[in-house]
Amino acid sequence: MKILKLTLISLFTVSLVACKKDGKQTESSKDSLVAKKDSVVVPEVHQELYGIYMGDFAGKEMITSEDGEEYEGEVYKKLALKINRITKDSVYGQSIVNGNQRPFRGIFNESSKSFTLDEPGNDKTDGRFEVKLTGDSLTGKWSVFNKKAVKSPLKTLKLTKKQFVYNPNFMLDEDSNLVDWENPKDFVEKYTDEETGKTEKYTTQKNRVASDAVFKLNASKQKLTEKDLKNLRKLDLEIIKNSVFARHGYAFKKQTYRNFFEQTDWYIPVSNNVDNDLSPMEKENVALLNRFVKYAEDKYDSFGR
Repeated sequence: MKILKLTLISLFTVSLVACKKDGKQTESSKDSLVAKKDSVVVPEVHQELYGIYMGDFAGKEMITSEDGEEYEGEVYKKLALKINRITKDSVYGQSIVNGNQRPFRGIFNESSKSFTLDEPGNDKTDGRFEVKLTGDSLTGKWSVFNKKAVKSPLKTLKLTKKQFVYNPNFMLDEDSNLVDWENPKDFVEKYTDEETGKTEKYTTQKNRVASDAVFKLNASKQKLTEKDLKNLRKLDLEIIKNSVFARHGYAFKKQTYRNFFEQTDWYIPVSNNVDNDLSPMEKENVALLNRFVKYAEDKYDSFGR
């Protein structure tokens, strides 16, 4: 009888262990079932408002003139607000300005058709957007959380809803300003005084300037060759290369490139990394352009602001 009882107990124990292995009696399984039962998919609302709103972002800053004098003036930048998701209680998205992409979270007030959107606050440029929706436009203000951290703690904004589309045919407009205003270089010039006949030296600033090659070569559509690139200026090569990234919505941190592409009506920054979006031909062209950029020289001219 003792042997029989031990056998029955052993069988019962094995049965319990088997049940636990199958997940039928474990506490974790019970918790999992409860979680699945209690989990609720939060419904999204106002999906018609999803998208990118882009336009002017303006604030007063101290500006230094060419002769070194400082004065307060209005500085305009381009801002993109991307609304990704709206629920009854929250709004999720991101802001992009100066190539800096920041997430935000906030609320949407249905009665006033207005958004209050807060960036995380762990970057000195983070702040709060308070904007009102009128049709396809957002207008309002942005105020920084840390007022001592930026030149302009309060900015106004006026944005229009835009549709991002990748199009390999996009090019700079032929009436675009092709001067790189952000990187002037000092040059020593000579002149001869007509009265004394003496040759004098003076220092002047000149800016890089691109050629019309930037309107002719498209690295998203044609396979470029060394022959196509060998006589181009360095700025030409940089613009042709970065046009590829601009077409894919890359958010440029360098003001030089933003100045060129923000002159178009098609450039819409949507991401800080578009490498995986490039076609095989675009990747090959970018690699070739990078090789030529290393050794190319620039053309400098004198320009007045």
